[in-house]
Amino acid sequence: MSQHIYLDNNATTRMDPRVLEVMLPYFCEKFGNAASRSHEYGWVAEAAVQRGREQVADLLGAKDKDILFTSGATESDNLAIKGTVEMLASKGKHVITAVTEHKAILDTCKYLENKGLAEVTWLEVDKQGRVSAEQVKAALREDTVLVTLMMANNEIGTLHPIKEIGAVCREAGVWFHTDATQAVGKLPIDVDDMNIDMLSLSGHKLYGPKGVGALYVRRRNPRVRLAPQMHGGGHERGMRSGTMNVTGIVGLGEACRLAKQDMEKDTAHAIALRDRMEKKIRAELDFVELNGDEEHRLPTTFNISFAYVEGESLIMGMPDVAVSSGSACTSASLEPSYVLRALGVGDDLAHSSIRFSVGRFSTEEEVDAAADRIIGTVRRLREMSPLYEMALEGVDLSTVKWDAH
Repeated sequence: MSQHIYLDNNATTRMDPRVLEVMLPYFCEKFGNAASRSHEYGWVAEAAVQRGREQVADLLGAKDKDILFTSGATESDNLAIKGTVEMLASKGKHVITAVTEHKAILDTCKYLENKGLAEVTWLEVDKQGRVSAEQVKAALREDTVLVTLMMANNEIGTLHPIKEIGAVCREAGVWFHTDATQAVGKLPIDVDDMNIDMLSLSGHKLYGPKGVGALYVRRRNPRVRLAPQMHGGGHERGMRSGTMNVTGIVGLGEACRLAKQDMEKDTAHAIALRDRMEKKIRAELDFVELNGDEEHRLPTTFNISFAYVEGESLIMGMPDVAVSSGSACTSASLEPSYVLRALGVGDDLAHSSIRFSVGRFSTEEEVDAAADRIIGTVRRLREMSPLYEMALEGVDLSTVKWDAH
């Protein structure tokens, strides 16, 4: 794998060696159950969990008691949405979300909708992939119980105006949840300042371990209580039962501590690499389109459509560069990205889109080499494309009437 270039950090990040170092003792030496309160093994584990809770809370500007540990952001999203709908069923069952959300949100909302447990308003996005606070305000109803909108899109990196949306929800007395999986550790987050009531995150997106995540659940002003989706033991304030993943929690906590400590440096590093690679590609190739919002986006991410090239062919043409043609959760599908479709990108361009996501361990040498490979592969594929040749000759392909025979 050492010869490969990894530019798919939105799918998962490499664990930081400093995180692994802190985790190691909890596999074999400090192996106690955090719920065992009658001996030192349990006390040591409980203290480690508490330290992890404080470290996650510190990154979010939250209180430690507001952090629930889960198996990852997908579980956190399910608990936030299903838990709210069940808990507030007597108030109403209207939920507001957007069509570009991660599948963990979309599929959960569709499940509740199909069961008749929720009525969902699916907000459209603008051409940059953003939802406005005004849209949310216009969609609110008397029976709205939850607004759930992601902080940063996993495919295009676009950021929603979370603080303004949160303010609209707070004024209306509606709980606001954000899936911040892609944003945590990359952007400064303060749950009080941003009016966030619930927030999902996952360890493996910020150089921590897989299989562990957290859900921030506000305890005061307003007090948020969720109906548990997993029963047995009453762990995590009764909202998420199960033996604590002590080793994972230790790793998640350390990853959050490092993210806060290194955020300024990591952000500057990511922006420099992202812009360097994007500029080189756009300077060398014609008919390329940036998808998303050039201003309001993650420092790590850019998504480009290469017209007259098929995305899967492009990826297969450079097997030593790890990139994605969409979300890792939907990459098995041959359908064009639903996120890009929502932006108004046509199927042909959507099929030719690649997501690049740099990270803490990416280097200038890697992004330069990857850009060279991409440019060379696109040129080679376009040499075989009669459509590209027609476009160069100035033919407006949208007006061409193709013979069906």
